[in-house]
Amino acid sequence: MIRAAPPLTTDGIAGEIDHARSRGPLQQIVIPPCPALLTRLQQALALAEPDLGEVARIASSDVAMSAVLIRQASGAQFAGFAPAQTVGQAMTRLGLTQTAALMTGFLARQSIRADSPHLQGFWERSGQRAVVLDGLARQMPDLSPDLAHTFGLFLHVGMPVLLQSFRSYAGTIVEGQARRDRTFVQTENANHRTDHAVVGALVARVWRLAPTVMGAIRLHHDLASLGDSSIEPEVHTLVAAGLVAEHLLRRHQGLDAEADWVQHGAQALAWLHAGPEDLQDWEHTLLPLLEAA
Repeated sequence: MIRAAPPLTTDGIAGEIDHARSRGPLQQIVIPPCPALLTRLQQALALAEPDLGEVARIASSDVAMSAVLIRQASGAQFAGFAPAQTVGQAMTRLGLTQTAALMTGFLARQSIRADSPHLQGFWERSGQRAVVLDGLARQMPDLSPDLAHTFGLFLHVGMPVLLQSFRSYAGTIVEGQARRDRTFVQTENANHRTDHAVVGALVARVWRLAPTVMGAIRLHHDLASLGDSSIEPEVHTLVAAGLVAEHLLRRHQGLDAEADWVQHGAQALAWLHAGPEDLQDWEHTLLPLLEAA
């Protein structure tokens, strides 16, 4: 399909997604159901006073997930402490926000497989992006670390879902990365009448992630709209921070800047009330977190 200008509010995006799901190209997309444990986790966290006992029970119900928490709580960032021995000790050390973020990432990875050679290292990179975004959020007064982490984790989740839904999507990845006459998203739309930003927003909607996260996933390649007054400011902030995080990750890997950064990086920094010196400070402060993670 021709990629029309997206509806800009989160309500408008939700309506677009629902319409495309019932009558449009998203009918062919198979979304793995939200894991039952993640639904329970969301419910426990949504209470006015989060149910820490329920969070601990959910974490303890899966041996591998428990191991992730204990390993993280015994990592380099806690080098001065004795290794954590139990889920309870790990939760106390990590805090509720980081515990929930790690559990969400574990459950997402188990439910949405990305073991194709065309998406090598997908969840590892998603986890790195989430760490950088979490760190950015802690230096910004108007960005929630929890939302930022979730956004980083699910930003490109539409890609493995498209790969599961269309056998030909593997070829689209190769083609999209090779072409210079159009963007990756344009190639996706030419081949499948949709793209990973739309499908990622669908995953966020089906899995009941925060509407702000859904909106930012949908708009993360519509960067010309950054700053548009009809978009919720929180969505702009996530999109801008996401672009910064992607740029920092590419620098960490020794890669050239992406076209999105070249065209819209200054715009993203301006929205975040930041400049080149801030970007340099973030690089020195945040990228070491990747080694600790």
